[in-house]
Amino acid sequence: MPRKLSKSRNVYAPASSSSSSSSHSTTNLLTPYPQNDGLPPFLTDGLPLPSLVVLDLDYTLWPFYSDCHPWPPLRALSGSVLSDRNGENFSFYKHVPIILHLLQVAGVKLAVASKSPVGDLCREMLKLLRIPGGLPTSVEGFRRSPATTKGAAGAAADGNGDGEGEEEDNSVKKTKTKGSGSGGGLTNEKGRKTIELFDGGLEIYEGTKLRHFEVIQKRTGIPYEEMLFFDDERPNLEVERVGVTMQLIKDGLDWEELEKGIQKWRANRGFA
Repeated sequence: MPRKLSKSRNVYAPASSSSSSSSHSTTNLLTPYPQNDGLPPFLTDGLPLPSLVVLDLDYTLWPFYSDCHPWPPLRALSGSVLSDRNGENFSFYKHVPIILHLLQVAGVKLAVASKSPVGDLCREMLKLLRIPGGLPTSVEGFRRSPATTKGAAGAAADGNGDGEGEEEDNSVKKTKTKGSGSGGGLTNEKGRKTIELFDGGLEIYEGTKLRHFEVIQKRTGIPYEEMLFFDDERPNLEVERVGVTMQLIKDGLDWEELEKGIQKWRANRGFA
């Protein structure tokens, strides 16, 4: 039996553009770390980060099974919420959009490894769900500018992310905001299609995660030992046989699971 569609409160649902943005600032999205100027310590402690973070989809980035719960056609109610033909709404877990953005501006490549049999539907959702706009384009930008951002409040209400013109997995657009230097600036207020952040590619098809990682490794040239994987299913720990570090998560990717994964990767690499 498929897992029941999660009704967890840990979902990403920013206020509408007509609501006050004060409760959806970058500071609040980074609330686990108020003691560190709003930044996760693993971004400021001077220790290495993985070269590539690979993510499962179902019950890792979003709280549902992509092949059981959403019924096409899908439409964007906003940049952060989708609705299917039955009127059911679908979103990322709450901290996922900011985590993905921060990892990318810190210079970490991103990829997807999912056994979902509905790859086209997953790619459509990754196009329709957007990373909020108006976010700092450097790690230091988050430290210096904890003020509210329109993107975090509006969740890309200016666009519906129809996904037209996107290419297949191997040609996912690369970011222009890589690196953790002191450069300022904010991302476009309309935000970005989430699929554009996965510069390491998307492997979404039935099979083993070992096969997914073999393809990802050949595409990126990044050694397995430089990869960190987040997944909610214990059997997928098999990827550790080839040198990948996997963090087994329980209820979606959040700041705590991210920090645990990075610390585990560092320990495996002898940096902790």
